[in-house]
Amino acid sequence: MAEEKEKSAGKLLEEQLGWSFPHIGKKAPEQVKEAAAFCEGYKAFLDRGKTERECVDLAVDMLEKAGYCPLDLSAHYEPGDKVYLVNRGKSVLATTFGREPLDKGVRLNGAHIDSPRLDLKPSPLYEKNEIAYFKTHYYGGIRKYQWGTVPLAIHGVAVKKDGERVNIRIGEEPGDPVFCVTDLLPHLAAKQNERKLGEGLKGEELNIVIGSLPFQDEAVKEPVKLMALKLLNEKYGITEADFFRAEIEMVPAQKAVDVGLDRSLIGAYGQDDRVCAYTALMAEIETVSPLYTTITVLTDKEEIGSEGNTGMNSAYLRHYIEDLAELSQVRARQVMRNALCLSSDVNAAYDPTFSDVFEANNASYINKGCVLTKYTGARGKSGANDASAETMAQVIAAMDKEGVYWQAGELGAVDQGGGGTIAKYVAQLDIDVVDLGVPVLSMHAPFELVSKLDVYNTYKAFKAFLNFL
Repeated sequence: MAEEKEKSAGKLLEEQLGWSFPHIGKKAPEQVKEAAAFCEGYKAFLDRGKTERECVDLAVDMLEKAGYCPLDLSAHYEPGDKVYLVNRGKSVLATTFGREPLDKGVRLNGAHIDSPRLDLKPSPLYEKNEIAYFKTHYYGGIRKYQWGTVPLAIHGVAVKKDGERVNIRIGEEPGDPVFCVTDLLPHLAAKQNERKLGEGLKGEELNIVIGSLPFQDEAVKEPVKLMALKLLNEKYGITEADFFRAEIEMVPAQKAVDVGLDRSLIGAYGQDDRVCAYTALMAEIETVSPLYTTITVLTDKEEIGSEGNTGMNSAYLRHYIEDLAELSQVRARQVMRNALCLSSDVNAAYDPTFSDVFEANNASYINKGCVLTKYTGARGKSGANDASAETMAQVIAAMDKEGVYWQAGELGAVDQGGGGTIAKYVAQLDIDVVDLGVPVLSMHAPFELVSKLDVYNTYKAFKAFLNFL
């Protein structure tokens, strides 16, 4: 009996001092239906927004329906007013004005809306052995072999010589053709099988089949290419020269679908990082009268280092904050110094099939909630933001107060690799920032998996953050 009492006391002490992150399905089974309902809108968002431009257009539509107006630098805004600003069609910022003066700080939430893909080269169209192809240059960190034999859709924009902008989208509607990169049959792949996995398909082999029928004219040197050009011209009015004035992306044609007999997961392209973009946008839209002014940023170019004037490693966010500060007649540097930011990006979910690249005690898991990532970077935290204890405490307090299920994790075992987010670029503005997002299985693949419960709790975390006192 004495041993049992001692054990019982130890168990009580263990429960008091220890900690583990619960499976939401066990701890809060009522959330299963709530999460499923919330994720229907998310799946529709994924299907409609497969490029950064499409996500911006979709976000603006959602914002305007929710009462947001374009930012007017000559206007006067009151608490509760809602504004937005589009940066070059590829990033967007939205704000709900708070009750506190702006120099008390803002609640900033930033997610990226670009995803790994295959971009067309400037001169992409060619014919070889009576097959027409597009040449591509992959964008972001892809595993090239995964993109062979995947049905692909064409998304993009071309600006014609007369200045007319044409939106291109083929492969998404019922009856549309799709496109693909071919691969060798196993019967003839003996030499290819000797390649390292990273070279299973090489960059210059990611050529997309777009046609095989010729234009009927014996005088034409490349009749299959000409037929492809003719069909594009008939549909969009473009010529080969217009490719030099275009941004055209090849993305998986797969729609977002439920995965698993229990429908607990979502499978889709581009969930890194549109899963955080959608949840952040919904949290922003549903913010009514916050104490602190909110800024929600859906940004571009994160997958290639946040470069360019639509990426976070540029001045557009700082300029937006400066404009808000000028409207409120306060110092922008004071706004940024008192700001708190979530760099809303995904983390790698623990995959039992490949457990050796994770450190189990510090990995994130599906169905345990949003993941708070103190630092990213590679190996010795190179390129990391590494959030402070005080920043972690503020964000955790907001989630705990609202009953959000969250977990902590890092991106794989030490020395296994690593990655980056927009956090370090926000930190350069003298803003406290930490990463928070959704655990993802098969990240950067053409078909990624996330848990509906994790998506739902990420949305709840963002709402708690924007409204935390």
